Formats: sequence, structure tokens, C-alpha cells
Amino acid sequence: MVRYTILRLLIFFGVLLALWLVGIRNNPILLIALSAVLSAAVSYALLRGMRDEMTAKLVERHEAKLRAKEEGRRLPSEDEVAEDAEAERPNGTDTVR
Repeated sequence: MVRYTILRLLIFFGVLLALWLVGIRNNPILLIALSAVLSAAVSYALLRGMRDEMTAKLVERHEAKLRAKEEGRRLPSEDEVAEDAEAERPNGTDTVR
């Protein structure tokens, strides 16, 4: 993920430098906006494999969290186990009147 971000930044600054060298240096807002748009298009084309790999990892991590959350709900907590054990005791040992 860090590698992808660094590559995106490098592409942005490369496009920024190229546009600056072409002569769009008089209007900094146009230079930055055009650099952002062009670098997004270049990144979309060049970094497709890395983006797909990152997406797969994020989906896998999300699914693992969901599975862990479901398994945690299925297992009774220690309090629930103690309450069940207390409820299963014979009535003779119950001190509540």
C-alpha cells in the first residue's frame, strides 16, 4: 500500500514537472489541477495490477474480520457460561427465596 502511494506521488510530480517544463508555469492552479487529472489517468493505466492486488488484500482482510466477529458471537462468554452453570444447579442449593 505504501509502495502504491509513493508511485502515485512520483507520477504526479513527474507530470507536474513535465507540464512545468512545457510552459504551464504562469498559472499554478491550472498546473496543479491538470497534473492531478493527467497523473490520475496515467496511474489508472500503469498501476492497475498493484491496485487489483491491494483491493484483493483489503477484501480478504475485511472477510477475515467478519469471520472472526461471527465466531466471537457464536462462542458464549465466561459470564454466560457461569450463568448457565448456576441455572443448572439443583434447587436445594439455591439461596434466593
